[in-house]
Amino acid sequence: MPETTPLPPAILLLGPTASGKTACALALARRLPVEIISVDSALVYRDMDIGTAKPSADEQAACPHHLIDIVSPEEAYSAARFCEDARRLMGEITARGKVPLLVGGTMLYYKALREGLSELPEADPQLRKDIEDTAARDGWPALHAQLAALDPDAAARLKPNDAQRIQRALEIVRLTGRPLADSYARRDESEATHRFIPIALAPSDRAVLHARIERRFDTMLLAGFVDEVIRLRRHYQLDPNLPSMRCVGYRQALEFLDGQCDMRTFRDKGVFATRQLAKRQITWQRNFRENWGDLTEVDCLAADMEAQVWEIVARGLG
Repeated sequence: MPETTPLPPAILLLGPTASGKTACALALARRLPVEIISVDSALVYRDMDIGTAKPSADEQAACPHHLIDIVSPEEAYSAARFCEDARRLMGEITARGKVPLLVGGTMLYYKALREGLSELPEADPQLRKDIEDTAARDGWPALHAQLAALDPDAAARLKPNDAQRIQRALEIVRLTGRPLADSYARRDESEATHRFIPIALAPSDRAVLHARIERRFDTMLLAGFVDEVIRLRRHYQLDPNLPSMRCVGYRQALEFLDGQCDMRTFRDKGVFATRQLAKRQITWQRNFRENWGDLTEVDCLAADMEAQVWEIVARGLG
């Protein structure tokens, strides 16, 4: 049997919001020749800095960063595009003699990169317009009822006013003639180019993570988060349904600026939305732990968290 060349390594550092991923990644960068690939669906947007907790200019200067500030807030950025960009960058980084370090909390991107993308049909502009027109006339609960008639299982997983997901589910079911689950089961799996070293930061005490989230949101407000959103509205054509404005905090900020709530309510809604995001991220990580035999979890609240991560990486690199 001919010997096979081992795949080059790539480190995955995932975790919920406020778990300390940025600081941990920079600690690794001080020990290893790495370049960081952001795995964050919010950091791709230009001029959205405070509300996304984007790494500072000094942090980005300390180590090469990729997939930050690459699209306008008016644009969409998909998991498919992330996989294409990330695979290209991983190859380029490896060719430079460095190790790709993928860092972030957008778990769908990690899943797509490791497990492949579902073979879903591309958006159909006319069908999408028809669905939106019907929703404008009859309301999203009526569209939810239509979906329930076509695909009861898909409808049961969605709330009647979940406009984005109802729209896409109806679109897929109508285009394919198959239940949504069938379409998601069909995957386009790309050939592996790297050997992953996946590490998940997870809180041993959810209450401590929640307190961190609250403090960080308050820090964002003091740093001028509302002024940032005012500037965004001045320079871009924004509405709450854009993917960029669905990032936690931004939709709530738009509601505040439109007079739909007071500052205290905006702040509380922003904190709550961020905690809900962390809850979803932790659930994703639990599923990864069950399905990825090579995933190692580290308590993000441990005093020696960075040292533990380094030991795992060093062991993985051999």
